[in-house]
Amino acid sequence: MKILVDADACPVKEIIVRLAREKALPVTMLIDTSHEIHDGYSTVITVDKGRDSADIRLVNLIEAGDIVVTQDFGVAAMALAKEAKVLNQNGMIYDNSNMDRLLFERALGQEVRRAGGRTGKIRKRTKQDDQAFERTLSRMIEESI
Repeated sequence: MKILVDADACPVKEIIVRLAREKALPVTMLIDTSHEIHDGYSTVITVDKGRDSADIRLVNLIEAGDIVVTQDFGVAAMALAKEAKVLNQNGMIYDNSNMDRLLFERALGQEVRRAGGRTGKIRKRTKQDDQAFERTLSRMIEESI
C-alpha cells in the first residue's frame, strides 16, 4: 500500500507526510512543472503542465488498496474503479455511494460557468478542516495496515 497525492493544490501535504512517516508508508506526490516539493520523505513525480497530465499519471500508478488524496472528482472516480481508498483535503471519503452525485454536481457547475454564471464562493480553509482530514487519513491508514 502507498499514498498517492494529487499535490498541485493540496493544502495537507505536511499532514500526509507526517502520518505516512510514522507508519513507514511510501508517499508519492504528483505535481506539474509550475510547482516544487522538497519534503525529504516523498517521492515527487513532476509532469508537464498539460491539462490533466498529473491526473493521468496518478491514475496510472494506482493499485488496489492504495490511498489517494485528491480534490478532483474524476480522479476519485477512477481511483475507486481501481479499488483504492480515496479522500479529499477536508477528510471527505469518496465512495460508490456519493460519486454519482458529486460527478453530476460537477457537470452542472461546469454548465453554469460555461453559460457565464457563478456557482458560489469557495470558503476559507479552517483548522477544523485539517483536523478532519488528519482523523480520516489516520483511520484509513490503520484500517489498511
